[in-house]
Amino acid sequence: MISKDILRKLKLIVFDLDGTLLREDGSIGPDSIALIKQLREMGVYFSIATGRLHSATTQFIRELGIDLPIISLDGSLIKGGIDDTTIYESNVPVKYVKKAIHYADQYLLKIALCHAEAIYYTENNSVIPELLEKFGATYDLVSSYDNILENTLEIVIAGDYRDSIKHVENRMIFPYSFGLQASSYKSHRHGGIYYLEIRKHGSSKGKGLQRLSKHLKISVTETAVMGDWYNDKSLFESGGLKIAVQNAVPELKNMADFVTKRTNNEDAVAEFLEMVLKSKQSDNADKRNKK
Repeated sequence: MISKDILRKLKLIVFDLDGTLLREDGSIGPDSIALIKQLREMGVYFSIATGRLHSATTQFIRELGIDLPIISLDGSLIKGGIDDTTIYESNVPVKYVKKAIHYADQYLLKIALCHAEAIYYTENNSVIPELLEKFGATYDLVSSYDNILENTLEIVIAGDYRDSIKHVENRMIFPYSFGLQASSYKSHRHGGIYYLEIRKHGSSKGKGLQRLSKHLKISVTETAVMGDWYNDKSLFESGGLKIAVQNAVPELKNMADFVTKRTNNEDAVAEFLEMVLKSKQSDNADKRNKK
């Protein structure tokens, strides 16, 4: 059980979206919505840290009334929820975007360029919208990548040859490329398909939280994070209170300060927020009694 003193001191709560705040049908539990409203009125701030594009989060920002910057594309972009102000943006240098396109063509792999507003692909990569596992993303078909090389936050390459994916991955990191991070993994939904994601070094949810906390002048120790998947690991390493939902991967549960009894489909976020609300209400009652 989490100490009431820790819960009382929380100023910022950051959620992952898919598998955490969102249910399988893409909706937010009504109890979570109500509790977020109550806690906002008590001075608690809320934000999102997601692997989604920024444009794929706007409906949830509006639904929850989040006016803080949110962390998208796993930390590559931190952008305002309501006012659209960008406080951090990590674009892949154009020379490396060109390099990735070259390797994708050479090894007959499919490639797409992720910007804040959309995922761009060409006719030669027409299967991209069906292959990629980017929830809620807008896909935009372009005649050529030449005019959209700049402002690329993430490069995604897909293919059914693991060795080709690994070879390109090795060529996009040190010592062949500098200042990039690349990770490859097997698709969960498409049998035999492998992905490679390439971003500028230093882009992660955890780094994003540290940048957001600094921007808000809130200590990370006054922050709680909630997640379920491997890309939430850096969030759990950032120094905040760590909450894993019941459906989280074992690695994240082992790192967590608290694991909810409910899954995301059972509104696990509300379970934690109820604890925070009770602690805040108790704290306010204690302050009134002392007057």
